[in-house]
Amino acid sequence: MSLNWEATYAIAMELRRTHRDVNIEEVTLQQIYRWTLELSEFEDDPALANDDILYAIYQDWYEELIHGK
Repeated sequence: MSLNWEATYAIAMELRRTHRDVNIEEVTLQQIYRWTLELSEFEDDPALANDDILYAIYQDWYEELIHGK
């Protein structure tokens, strides 16, 4: 499975899986950007990222922590 910037939910779930011990409320958009680029499945242009995309990833991650399983 390859990930791109449009797959915010899938990226969020992968980041949640790989960074289980972080406090989501302390995670910055810069960390999300860096961690997303480090994902082996990520295959998109880093230059296409923007704050809206990074915030959407953060929001998906946060919502899943609060309301997910």
